[in-house]
Amino acid sequence: MLSRNLNLLRFSSKNAANRALFVNRTTTISTYCDRHIGPQSDRNDYNIMLERVGYKSMDGLLEDTIPSHIRLSDEEMNEMSSVIGRDGKSESDALKELKDKMSNNICNKSYIGMGYYDTLTPTPILRNIIENPSWYTPYTPYQAEIAQGRLEMLLNFQTMIKDIVGKEISNASLLDESTACAEAMTMCLNMSKKKFKDDQEAIFLVSENCHPQNIAVIKQRAEPVGIKINVISDDKFESELKNNADLIFGAIIQYPNTYGNVYNNLQSLVDLAHNNGISMIASTDLFACSVLKPPGEYGIDIVVGSAQRFGVPLGYGGPHAAFLACDDANVRKMPGRLIGITKDSRNKPALRMALQTREQFIRRDKATSNICTAQALLANVAAAYGVYHGPNGIKSIAQKIHLYTKILSNGITQKLKCCENMNKVYFDTVTFKINPNTIKNNSAQTILNLGYENGVNFRPIDEQSLSISIDETTSLDDINKIFEIFNNSMNNPTKLPNTDELIEICENENLYKDDNINRTTPFMQHETFNTHHCETAMMRYLYDLERRDLGLNTAMIPLGSCTMKLNSASVMIPVTWNTVNNIHPFAPQQQTKGYESLIREMEDMLASVTGFDAISLQPNSGAAGEYTGLLTIREYHKQRGEEFRNICLIPTSAHGTNPASAAMCGYKIVAIKCDSQGYIDMVDLKQKAEQHANELGACMITYPSTHGVFEDNIIDLCDIIHKNGGMVYMDGANLQAQLTKTSPGKIGADVCHLNLHKTFCIPHGGGGPGLGPIGVNNKLKPYLPSHPIIDNAPNSTNSIGPISAAPFSSASILTIPWMYIKMMGFNGLEKATATSILAANYMAKRLENHYKILYRRNGLAAHEFIIDCRHFYKKTPDSKKKDDYIYKIEAEDIAKRLMDYSFHAPTMSWPVVNTLMVEPTESEPLEELDRFCDAMIGIRKEIQDVEENNVNIDDSPLRHSPHTIDTVTSDDWNKKYSRKEAAVNPYKSYWPSVGRVNNPYGDLNKICACPSVEDLVKIQQAQEDAATKSIEN
Repeated sequence: MLSRNLNLLRFSSKNAANRALFVNRTTTISTYCDRHIGPQSDRNDYNIMLERVGYKSMDGLLEDTIPSHIRLSDEEMNEMSSVIGRDGKSESDALKELKDKMSNNICNKSYIGMGYYDTLTPTPILRNIIENPSWYTPYTPYQAEIAQGRLEMLLNFQTMIKDIVGKEISNASLLDESTACAEAMTMCLNMSKKKFKDDQEAIFLVSENCHPQNIAVIKQRAEPVGIKINVISDDKFESELKNNADLIFGAIIQYPNTYGNVYNNLQSLVDLAHNNGISMIASTDLFACSVLKPPGEYGIDIVVGSAQRFGVPLGYGGPHAAFLACDDANVRKMPGRLIGITKDSRNKPALRMALQTREQFIRRDKATSNICTAQALLANVAAAYGVYHGPNGIKSIAQKIHLYTKILSNGITQKLKCCENMNKVYFDTVTFKINPNTIKNNSAQTILNLGYENGVNFRPIDEQSLSISIDETTSLDDINKIFEIFNNSMNNPTKLPNTDELIEICENENLYKDDNINRTTPFMQHETFNTHHCETAMMRYLYDLERRDLGLNTAMIPLGSCTMKLNSASVMIPVTWNTVNNIHPFAPQQQTKGYESLIREMEDMLASVTGFDAISLQPNSGAAGEYTGLLTIREYHKQRGEEFRNICLIPTSAHGTNPASAAMCGYKIVAIKCDSQGYIDMVDLKQKAEQHANELGACMITYPSTHGVFEDNIIDLCDIIHKNGGMVYMDGANLQAQLTKTSPGKIGADVCHLNLHKTFCIPHGGGGPGLGPIGVNNKLKPYLPSHPIIDNAPNSTNSIGPISAAPFSSASILTIPWMYIKMMGFNGLEKATATSILAANYMAKRLENHYKILYRRNGLAAHEFIIDCRHFYKKTPDSKKKDDYIYKIEAEDIAKRLMDYSFHAPTMSWPVVNTLMVEPTESEPLEELDRFCDAMIGIRKEIQDVEENNVNIDDSPLRHSPHTIDTVTSDDWNKKYSRKEAAVNPYKSYWPSVGRVNNPYGDLNKICACPSVEDLVKIQQAQEDAATKSIEN
């Protein structure tokens, strides 16, 4: 084992080559870059690492790692640095610049609604979740044993959602409400038993009273896969369901609708749809469902919506957690993740991602969704909001919102008498039509303009109408201000309404006169939602959950292809500024000049580092970026009259989202082989590109490859695709290794998505949020996505439709990559790229004598490497049974044993089955790199003990890991290894909270909500049965 303390080297003249890149000559004060990057120059970490790899300088290592013909020239690097800045800013200077920039936003009080509302984030949740690295730095909970805290909160989310909307099961969040609507449409098609002929178009009905962004995203999602969208008025809905029943597979309504009206005939509509074999979707509001009869109780098949108003700030559009709830019978068709309860190796309850519905995309080109992420952090915030307030609190907030909405309506229509309320039944939104000759200029714009002048935003509808949406932050003072605005807009102002009088009038009215639409059923009855209502209890509950998870504040998370780098405190601070998170996404553009500047600068910087001509910030995940990029290629061919170009070449090593995204765009997938070295088989690629030259639309590649290698023939690959009429889509998952050294544009790609939650430091949040903007060349620039509310593609008439609810998706977290790039500068980004490559190769060299390292070029990896675990087995001699082994140790055994060392495992069994892919990033200190290597070497010795028959596999700690503290301290210790061997380090700061999770048991016993007493008794009985069996043996 390498002892770093015994190998510290001092700088000498022979190491001068490394000083130029890694030592700041101008000052002795450490920079942000110095603190972001783990290895330290002043301790000679780089020289130690280079010596292990076999190089005297970083330049020499990079020359042998990155092919020379794709390297940026000095002129290209100088041009890049002129855009992003050569030297990074200090943390204080960057924060000041950004604060000044965002101060140009005007934070009006917004009553625009349309699915976005101001909210009060409880301060215990703000401090203990949103601003807490224990919650925002972990990865998606693939390793359930070290993710029990956020898994429990996500289970709370699922339970809360399904209870409130009246369905049997909910997923663990989706990207936003509009994409949830689109996912539900596809789910309806998969649920349908109708068979459509080749000459028939499957029809999906959309109410014209859905939010406009929902309609637009549904249309864009439907078009590539041949679904016909009929947008119709509500008064024609029933006749359409009858007349075209054979062709309609699904329909969607908004409940309450975008103008605030609540359906009074919903039950008859649902019954009619079901009688004709049509599935119904409702996009709904959680607060409304707490007082109105929820959609599920009408028999609505799928309920979607946004949980934003449960404590998640507006953020100029996001990030926010959407949801999708349905019946148990359709759970396997449901997109997104699903959290379920199972038992662990101790036969005690444990949580995990269930039923493989966590990722539809694993079906590749057969997938119905490409979702591989969610909005876990925001779902956790919304769930915590539900836990803190409880069902009574939620209902009380909803009742207050409705009361204030009634006061508003009564005051304007009955007291001021200047407008008519167009809604017969409403919850929080009223659409007002001005009465003739009452408002100046006889125009609703008069009211809107006076509102702007007084710091208030209403929603314009048409020349004569506007709408107002009330939220939990609305006070009686706010209502009075609205009265003043309307009164001052009148030709003949009158006495202002008396709110005290209106309260008495409105409180004495029944909530809803029609009892059939009042909610009568209880919700959120589980004890979790009825226990933690004082701040002390809530604080301790959140801390209890926090301690069960492993985040970057605990240890390195060396997940290959995930780039789990530092999310520094400085980059995170602006997210909670009022000028960042209190802006409605559809606020007038004159109020969003700060965001306009931020977005423009982000587009310029991202275009520069990728070598592209234009950027779209609309995709709100990497998979959404893939989908958007492929749509731009599809539209390019369509505008050239070559719609027949529908073949997409994809290597067999590609991430599962690649073929899933291509299928969603209507492409036919043709697989390309990889050779024994993990490289794309160029002979196979050339043959298939030429074979399909007349239909070739695109080729999807990842660079460096998914195997972690810079392939030499990448430019040749691009040339072959282009010569045969196709375009090259580059998956940006591995952009970390390219940054400042080469670029997708330099290599020849036409479009590339960027994972800002990887390369540019947006935290993974335990499974979201993320951002996946795309960069394109000039050929594809005209086709970047548009938006129906905010014109963000003003120079193009050929733009594709929107793929996200908000025009710039999760705009508030753009402040994170802005801060990162500004503080790193070109020099810092260059150092980060170099260090990530050095770190990966240092670890590979330390481990290569203990494990087989796959797929290296010149004996070198890029920024990640793959450990082969496929040969740790011995079959029973002469046995004819396929799975008859004396021992078989797999990647999963190593992954679980790493938890005893307080590590998150590397990426397991991808891109090669039964391997571990390691990506250390530039942020990990040398001590942590060594600690991981020491752990892997120690585990290899345990494997060797089994191989040499010193230990039976069933008696090895490998088979029983991870070990919980209660197991190690139990009086009943019957293992053949010591407690100390099990614990590794009894003084460690992190212990897994459950034993190895039993996945088959969870699949057979599906529990995907907070467990009832009966559920726990079932698991407890299994525990008792196991204990009895142990005694008998």
